[in-house]
Amino acid sequence: MADDDDLTLFERVGGEPFFERLVDEFYDGVATDPVLLPLYPEQHDLTGARRRLTLFLVQYWGGPTTYMDERGHPRLRMRHMPFHVGPLERDRWLHHMVNAVERATDDPDVQRTLLQYFVPAAEHLRNDTGLPISSSDPRAR
Repeated sequence: MADDDDLTLFERVGGEPFFERLVDEFYDGVATDPVLLPLYPEQHDLTGARRRLTLFLVQYWGGPTTYMDERGHPRLRMRHMPFHVGPLERDRWLHHMVNAVERATDDPDVQRTLLQYFVPAAEHLRNDTGLPISSSDPRAR
């Protein structure tokens, strides 16, 4: 049997059911959030958003590539660009995601791993600065 170092996070947490639980906890918070809920075009029914986030996280953490098969490359910044994401939206999103992570698992290593991804990802999705955001090194030109 492989030790935990050889397993993906997807495998360590028991697969898709963990991510379904995490996403359900997250969207339970979003569903009552006056800042975030208006950003969802289908705010009356978050089923599609729940499914998309679940599939993305499953794929990102080493599970099946259903997200890519159905939707193509995640292109997270592009997909979120139509919605205003500033510091308030980022902070509300992180508030609900941190709560979801804490409810979904009591394993501190899993919590830390997830949050090491979610915190910078939430900042990366901000689009309120008016400045182009690029990961390229401007000194390379």
